[in-house]
Amino acid sequence: METRENRKTLRVAAAIIEKDDRIMIARRSHGEHEGLWEFPGGKIEEGETAEEALVREIREEFNADIRIREYLCTIEHSYDSFDLVMDCYICELVSDEMKLHDHSEIRFIDPEEENIEWVPADRKVIEAYRNR
Repeated sequence: METRENRKTLRVAAAIIEKDDRIMIARRSHGEHEGLWEFPGGKIEEGETAEEALVREIREEFNADIRIREYLCTIEHSYDSFDLVMDCYICELVSDEMKLHDHSEIRFIDPEEENIEWVPADRKVIEAYRNR
């Protein structure tokens, strides 16, 4: 059994992109959580701030630019093989054109919508967003 000391910790950033009182979610197209919904974002690289990583990741994943409006929260979640630390920011799109590279679908939903099959850590993000 792996102890917490030898577990890998992954630091990522996530964007809660708002548009017309709705938020953008993206369906994972591969990996362990394929088919589940998440807030887009990705890994914070060495020497990057969370904000810089988020702008880069959204550009890479969607060919889109965002403006970060405010910090929302930091979520910690333990998966079977690693621990996740996710810095979450409320953002807006700079343009409406998007191209999917890493996801099978995007949707803009009412933040109170209940029947979303979330990636486990992102359940904590939507709760923090609703309770802010």
